This record gives sequence, C-alpha cells and structure tokens, in this order.
Amino acid sequence: MRLVALSRAVTIASGLALCLPCSPPCLAQTEPEPSLNDYLPPSEPELTRDEWRQRIEDARRRAKEVARERREHPDLHVPVPEDPEIVASERVLNDESLQRGDIIATKKGMFVYQGRSDQPRREQDFVPIVPKTAR
Repeated sequence: MRLVALSRAVTIASGLALCLPCSPPCLAQTEPEPSLNDYLPPSEPELTRDEWRQRIEDARRRAKEVARERREHPDLHVPVPEDPEIVASERVLNDESLQRGDIIATKKGMFVYQGRSDQPRREQDFVPIVPKTAR
C-alpha cells in the first residue's frame, strides 16, 4: 500500500517537473507602480524633540500676539458686511444656466444675455435694456 502511494507521488512530482520548463513567461512588472508618496513634495527632515518644542512655543506666542492685537484694536478686525445686491448681481452674472435671450435684473439695471454657452463670458455678452420713455 505504501509502495503504491509512493509511486503515485513520484509520478505526480515528475509530471509537475516536466511542466516547469515550459511554463508561460512571468507577468510580473519590472517597475513598481507609482504611489501617492511619489507625487508629494519631499518631506522635511525629522525634527528633534527640542526643535519640535520650539515650534510649538513659537506658535503659541504668535497666537497670543494675535489675540492681544484683536483685543486692543477690535475695530480693525470687524468683518465688512457684503452688499446683498452686489452679491446677487455677481451670482446671476456667473450663472452657468444662462441662455441666449435670458433677461436678468441687477443693481445696475436690466440686461439681455447675448453670449454663447460654448464660449467664456464677456462683459459685452450682457446688453442693457433701455426703458422706453413716456411720450
């Protein structure tokens, strides 16, 4: 029984050995594919513990200076409110859905859009509508 199993194992092994020389060429890549790190800028050399602590202290000092500046001169840091009419006008002038012949109303008056969708927008694409005067 053992002799039969042994002869089968030898037959299978020799059959596999015959297949090895005629195996297909290896499809492995010769160069590795680029990774995300290949596209990133080179990293800075590692900081020592003391350099890292110094950077933290510098950042804290700058944050305290900014906070003090804001407390001492709050009038310099008040956000400028945007004029809602100007914002609305800019939004409509940059609207990608405008089509030739559309009429838009802005702070500066009413305009007819005469531009083309396949070309960049120009100021000349918006033709003012002149209201008729009473006779």
